[in-house]
Amino acid sequence: MQRFTLPRDLFHGKGSLEALKTLKGKKAMICVGGGSMKRFGFLDRAEQYLKEAGMEVEIFSGIESDPSVETVMKGADAMLKFEPDWIVAIGGGSPIDAAKAMWIKYEYPDCTFEDMCKVFGIPELRRKAKFVAVSSTSGTATEVTAFSIITDYAKGIKYPIADFEITPDIAIVDPELAETMPKKLVAHTGMDALTHAVEAYVSTANCDYTDPLAIHAIEMIRDNLVNSYNEDMTARDAMHNAQCLAGMAFSNALLGIVHSMAHKTGAIFADYGAHIIHGAANAMYLPKVIAFNAKDETAKKRYGVIVDYLGLGGKDDDEKVANLIAFCRDLNDKLNIPHCIKNYGADSYPCEQGFVPEEVFLERLPEIAKNAIGDACTGSNPRQPSQEEMEKLLKCCYYDTEVDF
Repeated sequence: MQRFTLPRDLFHGKGSLEALKTLKGKKAMICVGGGSMKRFGFLDRAEQYLKEAGMEVEIFSGIESDPSVETVMKGADAMLKFEPDWIVAIGGGSPIDAAKAMWIKYEYPDCTFEDMCKVFGIPELRRKAKFVAVSSTSGTATEVTAFSIITDYAKGIKYPIADFEITPDIAIVDPELAETMPKKLVAHTGMDALTHAVEAYVSTANCDYTDPLAIHAIEMIRDNLVNSYNEDMTARDAMHNAQCLAGMAFSNALLGIVHSMAHKTGAIFADYGAHIIHGAANAMYLPKVIAFNAKDETAKKRYGVIVDYLGLGGKDDDEKVANLIAFCRDLNDKLNIPHCIKNYGADSYPCEQGFVPEEVFLERLPEIAKNAIGDACTGSNPRQPSQEEMEKLLKCCYYDTEVDF
């Protein structure tokens, strides 16, 4: 038996932030990140709508990019003091992911972070509060997913929390918020969305309910991502829907080792002055993982189906896989994303020598590979890598060399 879970309600289209007026409750806590939602007026509007709904409102702000375990615990403490019956997370993936984890701790104060990371092991929520997610970026789709990514900075590892319990009750997908994204964020979140859709389609947990969502998302991303990056706001609005469709697909079909590797390399080199931004990591690793997974016949055929829908051509599945890899690499070029870690600059742009030294990468490689294999996303990948294969694959992602194993 499989399960397909989405939010109870999804409000979409320009002006859908006003749906906050319809909530019924006494207290709402808004969880938000840096200054952009405040700067563009969306935080004030959200607060006003909730007050119009008759609620007392408190704001928990300052949630950082790649939110930490410490931030989660601090936010949960604020919730325990305020006792909201609605949690409203507004912004990109980081504040929404952090608020999901805070929600667990709020409902179960004795729950540890280690408890949260037990895959599909979270007890029943909604005893104290329901959850609204308002997305401002077009990539993570955390507004419709059963996932949250939290970083343990002491270990330099990003951990996925995975459980249908943390699927929001209400998602608000208002493209007005996404129109404020800077170009670099458009690029990274867009490639994150593409990776979600592609991994969901070839995942071992794919099904008839997830396949159409994944395929249509991929088609929409092909048609709109580069134009969105180049400031076409009609395309920007379409990408906001495309990423949400990709999220619906992967939340139910799960992901694969592109995400496993991105989770385990994102913060591991922070002591060298930067993170490998999640969407950029996905963009660099996706072509390599397609080549690796295509050694599995079922995955190769499904990649071929993606290519047929995209109209990329190819006389057989091997040629179609090569064309799909070329398509992904071409997107990276158009979006100014590097092809490998070696050329990944501290600012995320391509450069001759990236911020991760070769000797440091090689020294940490065995541990990264081990952690990636143990990541929650690895189990649904169509081809299960050994430790040796994962290390070789990560080397290909560092040097941009061909995957021939």
